[in-house]
Amino acid sequence: MMESVLFVDDEAMVLEYLGCLFRNEGVKVLLANDGAEALEIVRREEVAVLVTDYLLPVIDGLELIARVKTLSVATVPILMSGITDLPAFLEQQQPEPLFCHFEKPWKGPEMVSAVREGVKRFRELRNRKRREECLIHSLGRLIERKDGWTKGHCDRVADYALLIADALQLSEQERQEIQQGSWLHDCGKIRVPALILNAERRLTDEEFAVIKMHPLWGVEIAGRSRLPERVINIVQSHHERLDGLGYPHGLAGREIPLEARIVAIADIYDALSSDRPYRPAFPAETARNMVAQMAGSALDPELVRLFFLQLDSQQRAGQPAHAVMLPGCRGGRCGDYPDCVNRPVADAELVA
Repeated sequence: MMESVLFVDDEAMVLEYLGCLFRNEGVKVLLANDGAEALEIVRREEVAVLVTDYLLPVIDGLELIARVKTLSVATVPILMSGITDLPAFLEQQQPEPLFCHFEKPWKGPEMVSAVREGVKRFRELRNRKRREECLIHSLGRLIERKDGWTKGHCDRVADYALLIADALQLSEQERQEIQQGSWLHDCGKIRVPALILNAERRLTDEEFAVIKMHPLWGVEIAGRSRLPERVINIVQSHHERLDGLGYPHGLAGREIPLEARIVAIADIYDALSSDRPYRPAFPAETARNMVAQMAGSALDPELVRLFFLQLDSQQRAGQPAHAVMLPGCRGGRCGDYPDCVNRPVADAELVA
């Protein structure tokens, strides 16, 4: 696939020259004459290398690079500028790390060489990211193989969590880490005995105490892997509650990281609308009503509202829902089990 290189300059002649210079370089050339136009391009398609002038109308080149990095972490930035003693200026500004920079007037062959190396760097970053995502996803699948009732759970939780992330217009980096945290949120269950995970009965207090350790065990795994802070926050805090009655630390309200509050909603909704060893799935509308009942006590009400808006938008667009449409609680016994809201609030472990 041909990588895209975006050139940004408010001088038409410079853009025209750059377009000609890279016409036969095996890249897709994109041109923008200001930062706003450049950001729109980056939102629409993947950009391997960004080459931007510093002096631009409204948004200068350094600010543009910083904003692009929130949208596309792997994009490689190159700065052009007519500022004399550019290295000293950049040291004073302390901008986002640059791949390289050029003082005007620059030479065509040097620019071509820098962009070629930038494309190679982009490929390395993209491939590394894909390998890391593959490893993280594989670990999530490993947990599912131990707990056969949760097959596909981590993928569905990620999909639901990203609906909320999209509604909040979070950056690409935040979305990626929320996706990874969703895949790994239950990784600590690798240390929970399968007899407890797959029990078709109410857990004893001692067994549930073991279940409640999985966020802390998960943090040990995520910490050893040097995963990002947001991923670790999700693993550790996806069972915390707004009212402080969750676990493992009893955090309340905004003490709970945003990413963990997002994944908690996705996790609970998918657990309620999926089969578990002690009950079949709730119908989608029932699961939705149960989540709504938790808003304000266990779950962030604004995030629940956004989640429902996104679900409704999906349905209007005709996209398939993840929920398995099966009858409700078997024999009315669901209140005996960890993920049922009919349990007393103090005991509401909310989808262990």
